[in-house]
Amino acid sequence: MAVNTEQPIIIKKIKKGGGHGHHGGAWKVAYADFVTAMMAFFLLMWLLNTTSPEQKQGIADYFAPASISSTTSGSGGILGGTSLGDDGAKADGKMSVIQQMAPEAPDSVSKDGQSSDTANLDAASEEALRDALAKKEQDAFASAAQSLRQSLQDMPELAELSKQIMIDQTPEGLRIQLVDQEGRSMFQENSKTPNDRARILLRAVAKIINQLPNRVTISGHTSANAYGRKQDADWSLSAARADSSRQILSAAGVNDDRIYQVSGKANSEPLYADDPTLAGNRRISIVLLREKPVLPDGL
Repeated sequence: MAVNTEQPIIIKKIKKGGGHGHHGGAWKVAYADFVTAMMAFFLLMWLLNTTSPEQKQGIADYFAPASISSTTSGSGGILGGTSLGDDGAKADGKMSVIQQMAPEAPDSVSKDGQSSDTANLDAASEEALRDALAKKEQDAFASAAQSLRQSLQDMPELAELSKQIMIDQTPEGLRIQLVDQEGRSMFQENSKTPNDRARILLRAVAKIINQLPNRVTISGHTSANAYGRKQDADWSLSAARADSSRQILSAAGVNDDRIYQVSGKANSEPLYADDPTLAGNRRISIVLLREKPVLPDGL
């Protein structure tokens, strides 16, 4: 029996593992992280370069802790920790303490704590009220003047005398002037006693005065003589005529407390300055004074 001496042929296939590392994928993750970090870094640099100091401060305030308060809890030792305050055993904290100060008062606030805007509003309200009261007084003067003119037209005994009354409004107030006309004088020559014509006009004026609460001034005026000269006696004569007119107004119901001034101005203020000798310069001037408006409390 023949013996088989041939050996079997064995073929080995060896797989080479590992090899070069670049064939793996781990490096891609690391590289991506690196690129992302660099992108974030350069983006941060760009932002810091383009923002203003105010914007940087705003960003810093946004990320700053707002609830940090000063404390003295540091007690030293191993577990003493650090303290945010100046006191305490371990007062070496590195974090800045945010101290919130009380805001300064704006420029518009006065020393007494009242805002200038409020003060301006109060001043504007007061000015508006003054204007309203002045307008009311102006209307009252106009109404009184109209009433006097109407009464002169309605009463036959006064219609003839209407040309001897002049009514106008001046900065002082409502002025009513009783004026002489040529041949129609209200006083006898060089006399302080008013005639019947003047008495009728003064009583009519008294009714108008009693309609208003204003104070009253009365002044007498004379004319210059034929030569245009001023006489010393005119001062006393004009003052005496003004006082006689006051007495008639008082008898007609005008309260003496309302008479503020009685004066004689002689011929120092002629009505017709171009000709101080005219009869029209002789007159009695009665003025209802404008009163300063009385404002309500709180203004």
